[in-house]
Order: sequence, then structure tokens, then C-alpha cells
Amino acid sequence: MTVLLRPSQEVRSADGATLCAIFVAVLILVPARQVIGGLPFDLTYAEAVGLVAAVWWCCAHLTSTLGAAKGPNLVRYGIYFYVITYLVTYAYTTAGYLPAHELALSDHVLVITVGVVGMALLAVDGVSGRDRLDLVLKTLVVAGAIMGVIGGLQFLLSFDLTQYLQVPGARLRSMEETILQRNGVNRVASTATHPIEFGVVSAMILPLALHYAFDAWERRTPALRWWILCALVACGMAFSASRSTVLGLVASGMILLAGWNKARRLRAGAGLIGFLVLLRLFVPGLLGAIFGLFSNLDNDESLRWRTNDYSSALAEFAQHPWFGRGNGTWFPPHHPVFDNQYLLTAVQGGIFGLLGFVGLFLIGMFAALRARRISTDARTKDLGLTLAAALAVPLLGCATFDLNSFSTANSLAFLLIGLAGALLRTVHRDARAAVAAVPPSTSPPPGPGR
Repeated sequence: MTVLLRPSQEVRSADGATLCAIFVAVLILVPARQVIGGLPFDLTYAEAVGLVAAVWWCCAHLTSTLGAAKGPNLVRYGIYFYVITYLVTYAYTTAGYLPAHELALSDHVLVITVGVVGMALLAVDGVSGRDRLDLVLKTLVVAGAIMGVIGGLQFLLSFDLTQYLQVPGARLRSMEETILQRNGVNRVASTATHPIEFGVVSAMILPLALHYAFDAWERRTPALRWWILCALVACGMAFSASRSTVLGLVASGMILLAGWNKARRLRAGAGLIGFLVLLRLFVPGLLGAIFGLFSNLDNDESLRWRTNDYSSALAEFAQHPWFGRGNGTWFPPHHPVFDNQYLLTAVQGGIFGLLGFVGLFLIGMFAALRARRISTDARTKDLGLTLAAALAVPLLGCATFDLNSFSTANSLAFLLIGLAGALLRTVHRDARAAVAAVPPSTSPPPGPGR
């Protein structure tokens, strides 16, 4: 049977964006506690997809037929620098003696980092064009909404759906509960490993959901589905009852409000007020628990516990200030938990590693804002602002939790950095195409006597 396609239809083969979308679905929907069984170390299914992406990227840059973008790219260079700092630290620490358990964990973390970096590079060079960017980001928004529904079931009904989402052949790497208690209310993890991670991931996704909702609304296309997805993501963020989530939301909100027009600001403000009122009516006690995270900081045992280890972190950093003691070599129960990725990176990677880590996030945000400035398309400008706002969440959140220890949030942050690079490359390509399309100006021939 022959299938006839309309002229407007186009059949596309799988590309880098397809693999990124698969990665997003696996990352968000497969419970992060599940790892591939039969391996001598813990490896999530999303991290395995990241390793495939790393292989694809390496092969694609050795050929001209796999669709990888070539040429200079600011974000790719930032990733290169991060990789160099990581490998220098690895070489520096493994050149000397390491206890067997520290060496094994250092090797384990190196494998995971290869997968995370591979997915970021795949996004930079394998996602080509706004339509392919939209495919990945819309998949992320839908997956984030489903994650919010699972979190809602945990919060409202104390029903953990993740126990029925077991992948054949998987095993659990952690027996921690997905439903915890704080200030008399549930705080839930959904498919993430911890409520903090669930909240931070939701806070990264919410700006993207708002981008597509506002875009559909302003273009007079069906927008209700996107507003529903926004509500589900926002509910999941609230159900995490996490201080890191609120701080991330404030950071991203400030960036969005600075770039939005007055109409969007008013609609966003009205929507926030309506959302808080509905939470107050239907989920009594939740807002009080969230506000309580900030109202009594002087007597907060959690905050005091987090800051007590700063002196030991500085003392450890002073022993290896430039290259650190080794990535993966500082871990519980052998060492205290810092709950601060910047401190942890300084201890494990030294000044060199800290520059690579922080610089990567700043480069990602710069690339997104640079794309916003260069582009002449309003939708692309807004997407650049949105990606910068989404990346502000982990950048600030690293001061309140150890990002690299949470596989879902860490992988998503690196993916968004890669997508910021893809957006900047797309904008540059469109600008060059627009210049090439302008015919050269012609001057009239000189007249008589000239």
C-alpha cells in the first residue's frame, strides 16, 4: 500500500534531537532510584543514553554524514574547558595513592560525567533548527507535567506510583522514601531521588512551559493544554516543599520579569496570585510550611547543619587549592555532606575545577542571552530569555544543594546548557542566511561627461 503525503508534510529521519527527546523521557519518567542491573556500579538508564550520545558525538565529528554541526561554538568550547579541568583533576589525584574505595568511586563518577557531557555536546551539535529545539523542549515540558502528576499522587494521596514503574532488569540503588514530612505536610520526590531534586527540576522546566503557553496565547493558537501543563509543573514544584526550589524560582522569575513586556508581567502576576489562592484553599498548610522555611532561619536546624561544615570544607580546600583532592573522593558516610555544590567542587576540583564548573553555567546563560540579542524573531528572543532563566535555577541552587549528586537535576542542567549552544548556533546561521539573501546593491551607470 502506498502512503501519499501532503506537500506540507515532511518525513524526517532520526537525528540528534530525537536522541535528546528520548533522553528527556527516560531521565524524567524512569525513577532515578532504578539503575541497570548486572553492572558492578550504579548507572541509570538516562546515564546510559548519555554514554550513547557521547559515542555518537565522537563518531559524528569524524564524518560528514551524521549531521553534526561543525565550526566554532562558544558553548562547545565551554564544555571542552570543563572537561579539561575535570581530566586534569583526575590525573592529578590518581597519579598518587588513593584508597581503593575512593579510586573506585572516582572512576564511577568519571563514567557518569562522560555521559552527562556527551549529552550536552550532542545537544550543541546535533539539534539543528528551531523546530528540533522545540521537539526536545516540548518533550521536556510534557514529561515534567507527568512528573508533577506523580508527585501530586504522592502528596495528596500518599500513593507512590513509582513502585509500579519498574523497568525490567533494573535494581534499586536507594531505599529512601519518596514521601517525607516537613512542618506537618508531605514533601515528595516523584521520580527523582529527593524532594529537593524534584523541586529544582520542576523549577527548571516551569519557564519553558510558560514560554510555550504564552507563545500559543499570543499567536492565537490553542493554548489551554500548555496552561494545564504549566499548572501541573507548578504544583509539582510546590509539593516538593523545598527552600532550594523557592530560591530557584525567584532567580528565574527575576530574569523573566526583566525581559517580558508589561502585558506578560501582569498576566504572570495574576496567574501567580491565583495559583497561591488555589493552593491555600485546596491544600491547607502547604503555603505555611513553605513560608516557614524562611521565617525562622536563625533557629532552623537544617540550615545550621548545612553551614557547620564550612570550616572543614575550607580546611580541606587549603590542602589541595588548585586541583582538589579528586572528583568523587568526598562522599558520605566517610565525609560530611556539604549540601553546597560550590564547596564540594572547590574541595574535589580545586580552583581550576571550580572555574570550569561555574564558567560552564555562565557561558550557557550568556549564549542564551546572546541569541536573544542577535535574533530578529520575537519567539526566538523569548526562548533565549527562557533558557537563561531555566539555567539560573541550578546556578543559584548549587549554593543550597550538591547538584552533581542528583542525577536527574545534574543531567537536565547540562542538557539545557547544550541546548543554549544549539540556539545560539541556529540564530547565527539564520543571520548569515538573511545577509546572503539580500541582493547586492547596484549603482546606476555613470552618465555622460562623468
